[in-house]
Amino acid sequence: MLLQWNKYAQRLGDKGHKIMQSLLLINDPKLNGTVITFELPNEGSKVDFEGQMYGLLGHLKGHLHNHDITIEVIVNETIQIKRNLNDQDRYNRLLEINPNIELLRSTFGLDLQV
Repeated sequence: MLLQWNKYAQRLGDKGHKIMQSLLLINDPKLNGTVITFELPNEGSKVDFEGQMYGLLGHLKGHLHNHDITIEVIVNETIQIKRNLNDQDRYNRLLEINPNIELLRSTFGLDLQV
């Protein structure tokens, strides 16, 4: 299934349909029985994909010789909380990543100005 999915994406790219090609290649679809689950990052991508989905579905049904295939589109918008970090927060985060920063700070007499 994945091979035919990628062939269809390549064919679209060759025809100049780069947006649909990139949507198809965002991530790999997952096959569960005859249902193909495909995850997209936002509603706009989902609308674009669903507008062109029937060509893909026809391609997959014909090449896989299975006319029961359906595609389920899931929108996965991960919401990231952005917060303002002060110098002390950044220093603490860097210290978690690399404890040697404390040695560097003490060797050169560096201090945070708050």
